[in-house]
Amino acid sequence: MLNITALGAHPDDLEIFMYGCLAAMKARGDRLTLIVATDGAQGVTLDGDKPGADLAAKRAKETHQGLAKLGTPQLLGLPDGGLSTAPDAQEKISAAIAASSPDLIVTHGLEDYHPDHRALAKYVEDAASFRCPILVADTLMGVGFTPEFYVDISPYMNEKTEAIMAHESQSPHRFADAANIMNRYRAAQCNAPQGHYAEAYRLSSRFPFADIRAMVPPAPKHRPFYVPSSDALI
Repeated sequence: MLNITALGAHPDDLEIFMYGCLAAMKARGDRLTLIVATDGAQGVTLDGDKPGADLAAKRAKETHQGLAKLGTPQLLGLPDGGLSTAPDAQEKISAAIAASSPDLIVTHGLEDYHPDHRALAKYVEDAASFRCPILVADTLMGVGFTPEFYVDISPYMNEKTEAIMAHESQSPHRFADAANIMNRYRAAQCNAPQGHYAEAYRLSSRFPFADIRAMVPPAPKHRPFYVPSSDALI
């Protein structure tokens, strides 16, 4: 059993980018610590919700609903859209990581599209130090991301979609659709059969964590690339 600490920058990030892998880890008996860095008060809505404390409270409730099957999230309440300049961000993130005693951290990468995601990645890198390895999640639609690990999330895809859809304030269909497309595409890269889904990750490479394959759930099973007794591609 491993202690896994997952950190997302905003409410719904754990659901969109990491839910399937975390569900697979929970299913194999790992202990999960779920951390959301910002309050989500600046979330983009299409139903009249205005940025501010009321939206933050709504998004906190949605986060608890979305992650209920994985555990109870810790909400650090740092400023949405201003994570990189929040004066207490490094202290809060470092304290949360230290308290969870992780064997492995899962979070965003420095190449991500959102400035809060990139800021969190930097804070986590500094906080983790030599404590444990960091597994970096795919970017939105995979832009600028080179996978090193593929995790089969096929048994959890419906659950992942339900978790994303819990974020009603954020018009979640667009993110659920994007995740479905992306996770099917990543499975297709593994030549997995139709109906399979995968999330992609990479290792934040640094000494002494050179090989963490044993810590990552398995990739999708692939189809044979060639038809038996034939050179025809499948």
